Amino acid sequence: QVQLVESGGGLVQAGGSLRLSCAASGLTFSSYIMGWFRQAPGKEREFVAAISRGGGTTTYADSVKGRFTLSRDNAKKTVYLQMNSLKPEDTAVYYCAASTRLQLSARTYDYDYWGQGTQVTVSS
Repeated sequence: QVQLVESGGGLVQAGGSLRLSCAASGLTFSSYIMGWFRQAPGKEREFVAAISRGGGTTTYADSVKGRFTLSRDNAKKTVYLQMNSLKPEDTAVYYCAASTRLQLSARTYDYDYWGQGTQVTVSS
């Protein structure tokens, strides 16, 4: 049974930082591309970032580029999203996801497994 469990969300002031983690189990972690998405109230789920199987390649949404950093530790089966210079518009539920695709993808339907999400709230 595949499980992706996010943690690290919370309430932070604008300009602050948070580090999200996603711990995976039940899958061969190093065989999966990992991605982060977010969904704000009343909005569609949107892509945030993705990382290749080995961690050597990442891609980011323009809205977070330069502020967020995605990394992974295959030995720990965990992916990390470091979020700096947070803005109120970053407020959302953040989801991690795993994909068997060979190339990084920003499309939700390319991901096979999803976590339950962790809430991030940025106050102004």
